[in-house]
Amino acid sequence: MDDVIARVELPRRRFTVEEYYRMAEAGILREDDRVELIEGEIIRMSPIGPRHALSVSELTRLFTIALRDRAVVWPQNPVRLPRDTEPQPDVVLLRSPSNRYRRRPPQPQDVLLLVEVADTSSRYDRGVKLPLYARAGIPEVWIVDFTADVIDVYREPQASGYATLHRVGRGGHVAPAMFPDIVLSADAILLEP
Repeated sequence: MDDVIARVELPRRRFTVEEYYRMAEAGILREDDRVELIEGEIIRMSPIGPRHALSVSELTRLFTIALRDRAVVWPQNPVRLPRDTEPQPDVVLLRSPSNRYRRRPPQPQDVLLLVEVADTSSRYDRGVKLPLYARAGIPEVWIVDFTADVIDVYREPQASGYATLHRVGRGGHVAPAMFPDIVLSADAILLEP
């Protein structure tokens, strides 16, 4: 039976961001549910392991210290893409000031850098989320990949994906294109396994 379902395209009920938030208001989705809205579908996110949590914490700390008020550091909060997509990337650098996000969520034009930390979610981050970010025009995405022990830096978004990929391994350094003066050690982001 599962084989039949896998071969048949079943109609799906997709949700808008507004419907997604109404589900939360009605108690269908709880604040502690680890889900995000991707192309109208509610996707369960992977649990956050200790290395993942520490890497996000360290990136948040490093960016907050280095950037001061030049950008808003937005850890594990939603970013609104098209009307049916609202992922929750691990760390995002947004245009300042922060009060512009009081009445509306950040949009692609607000994003300066988006970071996904991937331990068990590498295939999902690359295969599903990265193309969405490129189509939305997010200028730069880093995937901190613990399985390969690298940071992949994607730049120059196009409809078909990112035009450039620069891979940074242990011993290397990485800097956001918008803030080339902020040079971070790959080792400080990748941490010890």
